[in-house]
Amino acid sequence: MTDADGIEIPEVDSASGSGLPIRGNDIDTDQIIPARFMKVVTFDGLGEFAFFDKRFTEDDDLKDHPFNEDRFQNSSVMVVNSNFGCGSSREHAPQALMRWGIDAIIGESFAEIFAGNCLALGIPTVTADSETIQDLQDWVDENPDGELDIDIEDETVTYGEQTIDVTVDDAQRKALVDGVWDTTALMKSNAGAVGKTARDLPYVGDAAGSSAD
Repeated sequence: MTDADGIEIPEVDSASGSGLPIRGNDIDTDQIIPARFMKVVTFDGLGEFAFFDKRFTEDDDLKDHPFNEDRFQNSSVMVVNSNFGCGSSREHAPQALMRWGIDAIIGESFAEIFAGNCLALGIPTVTADSETIQDLQDWVDENPDGELDIDIEDETVTYGEQTIDVTVDDAQRKALVDGVWDTTALMKSNAGAVGKTARDLPYVGDAAGSSAD
């Protein structure tokens, strides 16, 4: 989608890439990005700290974690279990995953705020039942270079020789497919209309209307 001011919000009707299995229920945002790494002024560089405490000991020795494995270094589709992204609402969590290289996440279920924060970055969070996810994680483990193709609009994932049905939240699917998922860009592109509306509101006044221009 490109508006009159030339601001482009890409339509996200599909995502593809090799997979990366992250097993375990209730993986919270503090595990995804520990709080001590949230003091940064910008999100740049957060990717190297994704799952930091799960990946390194206190002496910075490597732990056994998929993010540390060479075979998954180019993966872009995470396959997770239930209630992924629970805990605090920190937007740093999907920011860190995106900067590590994650473009989409398939799981049993997601914390609502986490899924919303992913949507704001154009990262689809699609769901399937527990057995389907476990089978997919096992396949990814055995085929680290195998391609996962997610069709957002048709709600399917194709891998190997099979295609499975997944679920994409209706509002998320529409926002991604129509290219209206970046609300910040949408507000910026409609700054003129926002300013006019503010000026026309009797309880806002001229000062607020001027500041919106």
